Amino acid sequence: AMAGGPGYEFWGPWDEGKAVSDAILEAGREFDLRQVGAFAYFSTALEVGWIPRPVHAIYTSEEMRCFREWLPADANEVKWSLGGSFYSPNIEDYYFNPYELGYGYHVKFDHDFIGREALEKIAGDKHRKRVSLMWNAEDVNAVTASYMDKQQLPGLYINHPISNYANWQYDKVVDGSDNTVGLAVYTGFNWNYKSMLSTAVVDADHAVPGTEVTVIWGEPDNGAKSHPWIEPHRQMRVRATVVEAPLNNVT
Repeated sequence: AMAGGPGYEFWGPWDEGKAVSDAILEAGREFDLRQVGAFAYFSTALEVGWIPRPVHAIYTSEEMRCFREWLPADANEVKWSLGGSFYSPNIEDYYFNPYELGYGYHVKFDHDFIGREALEKIAGDKHRKRVSLMWNAEDVNAVTASYMDKQQLPGLYINHPISNYANWQYDKVVDGSDNTVGLAVYTGFNWNYKSMLSTAVVDADHAVPGTEVTVIWGEPDNGAKSHPWIEPHRQMRVRATVVEAPLNNVT
């Protein structure tokens, strides 16, 4: 699969879909294969470490101007929301390269392609790395408990199983000195690991499994920037432990 987790996608004539689905379910019966629904489907990306929605790197290049001007008003690149605790006025700070997304093994320089020269220049650099972050249960419970706090704004509501509230969500990951060391871009609850998880891209020095970091949960201005589609809230700090992505060997 795209991110290193085993899996298949089947494509074919629509009218044959049910027969194929029934055959797969029947063959998997002896292995306790079960249908668990669409909500659970989206949480699988957390296990395999797939980052489904990085900001498209199309907004600053002069070569992409014609494409930007061609885009219709209802295109995803035009209307998708940008949210999270990370904020920068420079859209390029939201871009990732293939090495940072875990796709470095796909990059081959034995043929020509758009962007080859740029990737060749950085191929030998020290890159940020894609990791998983396992949230601290006590801190998650503190966010949940804040919903009943009548004395101050609550923390931002954590939706389950997928907690992203913006199409492009970038939450700050900081170290013990409050330095930003990465970005958490896909967050949710995973039943198999009984944990809140984030797929993140962090500095190489903080990508070692077992490293302790903190995720800043909530908008930097109590949600005012995103009003009215985000409720008023306060930022809260959630400790997290770096684990490998995909989570093949995590127990």
